[in-house]
Amino acid sequence: MSDKENPQDVINAYRKRQERAQRTPVLLFVVFAVLVVAGGALLIFWLTGADTPQISMDMFNRATETPTATLTPTSTPVPPTATPTLTPTAPPPTDTLEPTLTPTRSGAVIYTVNEDDNLYSIAATFDVDVLVLIEFNRERLSLDPANPIIRVGDELLIPAPGTELPTPTPLPEGLPKGFKVEYVVQPGDSLAAIAIQFNSTVEDILAQNKDLEDANSIFAGQLLVIRVNLVTPVPTATGGPAEDAPGSTPGAIVTLTPTP
Repeated sequence: MSDKENPQDVINAYRKRQERAQRTPVLLFVVFAVLVVAGGALLIFWLTGADTPQISMDMFNRATETPTATLTPTSTPVPPTATPTLTPTAPPPTDTLEPTLTPTRSGAVIYTVNEDDNLYSIAATFDVDVLVLIEFNRERLSLDPANPIIRVGDELLIPAPGTELPTPTPLPEGLPKGFKVEYVVQPGDSLAAIAIQFNSTVEDILAQNKDLEDANSIFAGQLLVIRVNLVTPVPTATGGPAEDAPGSTPGAIVTLTPTP
């Protein structure tokens, strides 16, 4: 010790050395403890398979971070959207269809024959008698009354509703023997009945109508030439008027032709 050193300085220096000597073991113990804890933590994470945390000195030296203010979004109220209100509109009034009046046929019409048509179906469609229909078209279409045949495309004359065959004209009385008349065969007629009606004979009627081959081949609407009063009417058993005497039963006489 030199004379220049102050005893008090010596004492202070000694004390500082003692204090440093005492702090060194404590620091070493703290460092050792930290290492032990860190090693144990690493071992546990390794055994459990968890991710090993990254340990760096920044964990000890990092200053306390200042928390950053997080902006919490505030919902801004949206004004409600005006929803249009649909006011139901009354539908326009529906026009009521008035029934179509089908005019009633009042006169004759022309009808064109279609496929599958026949005289009976056409007569039923137009509500006319088939014999009337045949008679009205006999000359127009050259129809054979015994076997009237129509074809597709033929134009039939449809008579007015209610049309009937010509009304039979009463046979005048007092006609001379052999006076010729033309007679239109009516439905239900037979040659024998016609002969009795006109006081004629079946044979004479066949002779006057060369186109007749058989007494049973006559048909409604056929025109026959008949000579009247060839025979004397036979009185009935009761003494009444002669059966089918001339004039008692009218026939459809078209013309009266004197016997030459």
